[in-house]
Amino acid sequence: MTKFGSSQSVKRLEDTRFLTGHGRYIDDTAPEGALRGYVLRSPMAHGEITGLDVSAARDAPGVVVVFTAADIAAHGLKNAMKGSIVPNRDGTKGAAPVRPILAETRVRYVGEPVAFVVAETLAAARDAAELIELDLDELPVKLDIAPGGTTLHPEAPDNVAYDWAHGDEAATDAALAGSARVVTLTTHDNRVIVNSLEPRGVSAEWGEGRLHAAINGQGVWGHKSDLAKWFGLDEAQVRVTNPDVGGGFGMKSMRYPEHFLVALAARETGRPVHWMGDRSESMLSDNAGRDLDVTCTLGFDADNRLTAYKVDSLSNLGAYNSQFGQNIQSALFAKVLTGTYDVQAVYFRNRGVYTNTTQVDAYRGAGRPEAIYALERAMDYAARELGVDPLELRRRNFIRADQFPYKTASGELYDVGDFHKLLDRAELEAGLGGFEDRRAGSFAQGRLRGLGICYYIESILGDPDETATIELTETGAKVYVGTQSNGQGHETVYAQLLHDQTGLPLETIEIVQGDSDLIATGGGTGGSRSVTVQGMAMRSAGTALISGLTAFLEDEMDTDGMSFDAEEGVFRAPGSNVVVTLLEAAGKARAAGKAALAKVSRHEKLPGRSYPNGCHIAEVEIDRETGDTRVVRYTVVDDFGNLMNPMLAEGQVHGGVAQGIGQAITERVVYDADGQLLSATFMDYGMPRAEDMPFVAFHTEPVPSIMNPLGMKGCGEAGTVGALAAVANAVQDALWPLGIRQVDMPFTPSRVWAMLNEGDGRIAAE
Repeated sequence: MTKFGSSQSVKRLEDTRFLTGHGRYIDDTAPEGALRGYVLRSPMAHGEITGLDVSAARDAPGVVVVFTAADIAAHGLKNAMKGSIVPNRDGTKGAAPVRPILAETRVRYVGEPVAFVVAETLAAARDAAELIELDLDELPVKLDIAPGGTTLHPEAPDNVAYDWAHGDEAATDAALAGSARVVTLTTHDNRVIVNSLEPRGVSAEWGEGRLHAAINGQGVWGHKSDLAKWFGLDEAQVRVTNPDVGGGFGMKSMRYPEHFLVALAARETGRPVHWMGDRSESMLSDNAGRDLDVTCTLGFDADNRLTAYKVDSLSNLGAYNSQFGQNIQSALFAKVLTGTYDVQAVYFRNRGVYTNTTQVDAYRGAGRPEAIYALERAMDYAARELGVDPLELRRRNFIRADQFPYKTASGELYDVGDFHKLLDRAELEAGLGGFEDRRAGSFAQGRLRGLGICYYIESILGDPDETATIELTETGAKVYVGTQSNGQGHETVYAQLLHDQTGLPLETIEIVQGDSDLIATGGGTGGSRSVTVQGMAMRSAGTALISGLTAFLEDEMDTDGMSFDAEEGVFRAPGSNVVVTLLEAAGKARAAGKAALAKVSRHEKLPGRSYPNGCHIAEVEIDRETGDTRVVRYTVVDDFGNLMNPMLAEGQVHGGVAQGIGQAITERVVYDADGQLLSATFMDYGMPRAEDMPFVAFHTEPVPSIMNPLGMKGCGEAGTVGALAAVANAVQDALWPLGIRQVDMPFTPSRVWAMLNEGDGRIAAE
């Protein structure tokens, strides 16, 4: 094993390129001479379009073309985007309203695209858009997460997109009815804006009957299929590429109107076209996350063992069905909400509600962070109501290590785990034995101190299949992968994987990603799937590569028992000092007319998902006078299985914790009564800053997965999954002595100050 092999904290190979300004992001890759696009968006949350005159814009200087919904139809194209459908509890299909690419007769959220202007320069396109006459008759606005209100779509008269359920309701109700204690908590999971470092963008150009679309997304094949279908093309006529991508977080895996509009404009003008969103535009138009109300009802026997629990959630979908994800939204919620607890009866109900706001990506709307937040908040609340230590309540109800593989009440099969060991380690590392002294010290300085715990479990998601191709060159190797880095460090980790198997130096390994012409299939990046699924395919391709070259050399050298030394990267003949390097073997194969031996592809499918899990422990301090809330200590103990690069895993957790603390303390999407977004700039939207972050103590207790040969589990979302509930539970703990029982994120000074005044009022009344 060399110093660059498995489980080594190698510095990221791609960082030299990024930090020296050599990254090639979507705005850097705009074709030379490209026209620029600009989207005219609705200024109103809900209204009928009574007039749309673009004639002055079409005649404006520098303008090449202007599209409206009528123009899309005139070009023989469907003015509609994909929207997933969720089945209802009674077996019927959920609502399926059309989401137009450009609004036709009605607008349903502020920021909805109405017209697309293409000009020689962005300034010219913006100026022309000012000349468009858009007349709207205002309609009542619906913003609450509840059925009813002004109907947004005739397909959903009560504004309910679906009413889905999973589990045994009768058994769950019976178990709850027979429970010694029943505890219920309703929590609100506040909406957040994704705010990736790089906003969305797209370029398109046509040549020789083919479309090339460059999109800063999280994969290329879904975009390729949808563009081909929209234009009526064979998929071979469409090439999609992803350049360097500055953050995705699930939001960039979606399809958006601009993808289709830019491609259409390029076709109709015969010139390349480029569109790049700005920050406020992104805040208005990008799919958001979270925004749901969840009620958890937990039943306990006389020994405080969980008997059953029931979950009822209402998810804000925004104005339309998400492009994809709603079909997995409820399944994610149900399967992961089984959590780490040994319980036999569960029932989940999830309803999606339309509102006059931009879309909420349903994958983020009721997925892992949201599910764990609701359950772990309810468990902590129950511990306080039952008078039990929160750690002890969890220990009493954990699935034991000797119960794995474990089939959950929701039907999920957990492969491995040791939750007790991780919780014990977290308690030790967090120094909980000294917490009460720290609490007393804070109180003496006029601050309340609270302790919050979250034990999370998640599962890797997305396609369980992936393909990897390894091609040996004269100087190293190219590895073609079906995932797409959004900044996670894929180039480094994949190079480490191949180095570990072949001995090739890291600097000689090139990772090729994000080009549908070079890579036939792929699942893209999302759901913490990349290293686990792609790594398995890479390992399989590497094994086949070495096996093929071994057989070739045995034949060439007329010997048996040829071995390969992965550390040295050489083949050795038995009883001989003769060694052949991997690249030499590939060269010999090419010279012998067997070049196929130097380029091997393998497609693999995971037999089952893996389940990252861990414990987050947060301590907060709250200023009694101002409500200012700070996270002052933070400890993480994770089980990610085997780690290829511990430093990158720790970095992923730090980033996830920052995202979780941001939502818990400062971030919140705010609309006024008319549906206008009030938090559309960084002056108004509270992104977390460095001063908001404590030192995050990160530790691992790996229990290798048995569902992939590398024993990995994935870690992309783990930090956020654990942080939300840990911080919220810490605030709950700090405020509990004041009689405050309902605390909801974000814990901004004004909101916490109001809670403190409410608590002080209760104490005074008593």
